[in-house]
Amino acid sequence: METIKITITDDDALIVSLLQNYLQSLDGIEVLFTAGSGDELLQKLTDATTLPDVALLDLKMAGMDGIEATEKLKQRWPDIKVIVVSSHYQKSFMGFMLKTGVSAFLPKGISPVELVTIIRTVQQQGYYFKDDQLAALRTQIPTNAPRPALSDEEGLSEREVEVLKLICQQKTAKEIGDLLFITQRTAEGHKNNLFAKTGAKNIAGLVIYAIQHGIIRVDELPVIS
Repeated sequence: METIKITITDDDALIVSLLQNYLQSLDGIEVLFTAGSGDELLQKLTDATTLPDVALLDLKMAGMDGIEATEKLKQRWPDIKVIVVSSHYQKSFMGFMLKTGVSAFLPKGISPVELVTIIRTVQQQGYYFKDDQLAALRTQIPTNAPRPALSDEEGLSEREVEVLKLICQQKTAKEIGDLLFITQRTAEGHKNNLFAKTGAKNIAGLVIYAIQHGIIRVDELPVIS
């Protein structure tokens, strides 16, 4: 099992300590460092010799809040997946969180066991949505969102649209290859082309693009209970 490297950022030292101790006790997870604010997180990332795969952080913190920290983090280190765990959780924030680059948005009362499952899902798939979050997202997408012009020469090819739909269904490159009778390497190539053509920086960005351009409906996305 590949070890998932984690950072934890929260201004509640007790929560940080308890969560760090719990995650460190698990196989396949390593906590690289913790931080008490967004400023401290960004400084530690700047100084780090090894970057995390996933950053857990709170929204409301003294100094730089979680929103600003996420924006700055994703600008400099777009490959780091951000999971926001906050007592200020509201489903109505989902659209903004995804636009900012957050891979999962969770209430602080979530159980540690469920949190670990979500961390592993985000590491593998790039995002995590619950069914009620998908319902909230549906209401936040403008009704006048443009219909995709897929016949445009600079648009996505038919094959790329197929790959994008399967990515939204949480299929891995190997699974996509098997379903479309292509090699895993070819599937990865299509995924890289999708990043280049859409401007998305991660899987969550591809999902947002697909929803906004009518390639897939929110209710077609897999529900993770």
